[in-house]
Amino acid sequence: MRKPLEPAELDAALEKVHHAGMPGVFAEVRDGEQVWRGAAGFADVATGRPAAVDMRHRVGSITKTFTAAAVLRQVEAGHIGLDAPIGRYLPELVPGERGDAVTVRMLLNHTSGLAEYLPYAYPSLKAFPALADTSPESLDDNRFTRFDPTELIALGVTAPAVGAPGDTPGVYSNTNYLLLGQLLERVTGATVEECVTRHVIEPAGLRDTELPVGPYVDGPHSRMYEAWFGMIDPPRDYSVYDMSWVGPAASLITTVADLNRFYGMLLAGEIVSPSSLAQMQRTVPVISQEGRTIDYGLGLHPMEGSPSGGFCGHGGTVWGAGALAMASADGERRMAVAVNQQRWHVLDTDGRPRPHPIDAALADLHRLATHG
Repeated sequence: MRKPLEPAELDAALEKVHHAGMPGVFAEVRDGEQVWRGAAGFADVATGRPAAVDMRHRVGSITKTFTAAAVLRQVEAGHIGLDAPIGRYLPELVPGERGDAVTVRMLLNHTSGLAEYLPYAYPSLKAFPALADTSPESLDDNRFTRFDPTELIALGVTAPAVGAPGDTPGVYSNTNYLLLGQLLERVTGATVEECVTRHVIEPAGLRDTELPVGPYVDGPHSRMYEAWFGMIDPPRDYSVYDMSWVGPAASLITTVADLNRFYGMLLAGEIVSPSSLAQMQRTVPVISQEGRTIDYGLGLHPMEGSPSGGFCGHGGTVWGAGALAMASADGERRMAVAVNQQRWHVLDTDGRPRPHPIDAALADLHRLATHG
């Protein structure tokens, strides 16, 4: 049973996230016609500039829901077959038997068996270290690097497979969504940024949302502080960053208000058709990047801890920035929360993040926002 929004309680919960150690946090919660918006802490710790709820922000893998919606729009138009092999469209990127076995659906729900390219990017492209590495210097080295998505895809395709096509549990992999970006470009003749904008962002009326093509965030925004598990001390600002290293998998810039509008419209069948939405909500078990098994659909998944028929959405992180957005099944209750620091944990001797007060404070905020 959901309770009505309690603005004073939400204000206090937001402040607790800041006081637990988060530089800045901003959020919007909607329940029908009732709207609560709030911000706490700092957008810039050096100057004391306060966080504001209307700031544009990088939201990481929430991008996947937008990319998946763009693919489903092309499925509805008859340009893509949801269960067609990716080799039909991109034989040069996924050749041979694997291209015949991996379908578009498998890319969308991470059951393709294709490995994540990021662990292989550091030794081969001198790009990003894996989380287990102890040096984050390459984050600075690649601030303005423009990556070729086909090179990144090749790393994931040629890496040892993490499973057979279609097997479950699947394994979460950004390689899948870079391939979906190339698929959209192949069938539409437009860039993936143009395609997602034309078929998802603009029809939804999202005025502050974009897939960027450069390293800067336009308009009011926060600095984005990366701590890299205590190895960057004090945390460093990475708000200026070329996001071609993740592209259609995790590069979206948006606001909490736009996120709530998007997920509300999506679950109302106003962005993709009701039948396409039903496909998006069909889940399979997938092993997340954190090593947990989650239920995952087509760029959309039920949120952990939500009851049956409860909330679904997506979360995301990039260097220094993170967000979580979800909506109830009826689209009436919606929550979007953004934070401007990432990897605030310290690792234990096994390389696992230790619990931090921010975790509990965020969990309390999410619970209040969704269920009261």
